[in-house]
Amino acid sequence: MVVLGRPTGERGSYKQWEENNIAPQIVFEILSPSNTASEMAAKQTFYAEHGVLEMYFYDPASYNFWGLVREKPTDGPQLVVALNLPWTSPLLKIRFELFEDGLAVYYPNGEPFKTLQEFAQERDQSLQREEQTQAERDQARQERDAVQQKLADALAKLQELGIDPETLNLS
Repeated sequence: MVVLGRPTGERGSYKQWEENNIAPQIVFEILSPSNTASEMAAKQTFYAEHGVLEMYFYDPASYNFWGLVREKPTDGPQLVVALNLPWTSPLLKIRFELFEDGLAVYYPNGEPFKTLQEFAQERDQSLQREEQTQAERDQARQERDAVQQKLADALAKLQELGIDPETLNLS
């Protein structure tokens, strides 16, 4: 759900009466095999009665996508049987398109929302880059320490030979 005008944060459930009576503006329902048609009809009625402006329902098994939209909270719900896909949310300006392999959602700039797999892949690549960067830092640190140790050894050797390193012209 999307609720504009309320602070972000974790909630076990959204209790409108505890949220200054601000209704969610947008609700998304992803159906599971256990959902029934009467249950979805009851949810649509419930959301409409409680002031939801946009509600979208998607069945990933059948790729069925529908919704109810109303322009203003005081208007009655306007049934959108066929959303005339591609459909753009009036509030969020995100676009929905249905393809042979399911629903795709696009940001207002036209860029597609990422899938969970894409987020996971990006996270894994980022972690790999961080690990590589850390390994390169560790290698550079080891090389620096080795050079510093060689320099310290060389200075100590000069002092053993009775040569003051400060007096040497090393340029």
